[in-house]
Amino acid sequence: MVWVNDIIQGILIGGLYALFATGLSLMFGVMKVINLAHGDLAIIGGYLAVGVIAVTHIPVLWSFVLVVPLMAAGGYVLQRTVLQAALDRSVLTTLLVTFGLSVVIENALLQFVNANSHSLGAGSAIITSSFPIGSQITVAYLLLLIFAVAVVVLAGLQYFLSRSRYGRLIRAVADDREAAQLSGISYRHVFGIAAAIAFSTAALAGIAYGMYSQFSPTTGTDTILLFAFAAVVIGGLGSLWGTLLGGVVLGVAQAIGAQINGSDEFLAGYIVFLAVLVLRPQGLIARRET
Repeated sequence: MVWVNDIIQGILIGGLYALFATGLSLMFGVMKVINLAHGDLAIIGGYLAVGVIAVTHIPVLWSFVLVVPLMAAGGYVLQRTVLQAALDRSVLTTLLVTFGLSVVIENALLQFVNANSHSLGAGSAIITSSFPIGSQITVAYLLLLIFAVAVVVLAGLQYFLSRSRYGRLIRAVADDREAAQLSGISYRHVFGIAAAIAFSTAALAGIAYGMYSQFSPTTGTDTILLFAFAAVVIGGLGSLWGTLLGGVVLGVAQAIGAQINGSDEFLAGYIVFLAVLVLRPQGLIARRET
């Protein structure tokens, strides 16, 4: 039963990793951009939530109502200015620009916020409570909520891309930018919408991580980006549902590694990541959604 409990915990933590990876996967699927600042953007979402809660005193679970629209607007503006200028040059330029953006964000947070760790909703019942299944399995309400949010976000994005007007425009631009432009579609505007969605999911990931653990200005590059990238590669670059599968596989691998040897938790996940990269570089699910 100990192994069953570990696997369940791994599956649930996979929901958090899927939230990490969603925006990264979406931006690659639509714009072919690997955003190296993605983890730092999630941390900005966490710090924005800290500020919103301090000013408005709203519950942590409702902080996303203000944080997500702010991050979406920031994503649209950043895409239409900095990222689009880089894309107009080359994909390699976007790697350099997003790396530079990551460095700027991290150092700005260190300068203006400080290097201390923060958390969201400490002492809140939903963060500390859990319920038993049998005698040896315990499920945390927070992890179950995060997993449910990840599924809802991915299902909502899938529906949006499949059924909505802007979703179809995003898919059209992702498939053939030149043909879409000849049809009168402003691909820059569509890219801006995709970036806004990606930044929104990054904000949700940052809030979720802040509720699950502590974060600091360096957490974006040290933790979130690495887990997000691993989940995206395992699941399949550009595949929305692949991010959930990749996150679950990564979480289960870490849980099993920790059970075998407490110091091998992260090593086990990265071994699986490397194995998938070598044996099935397209990921476990081939790109279909975008």
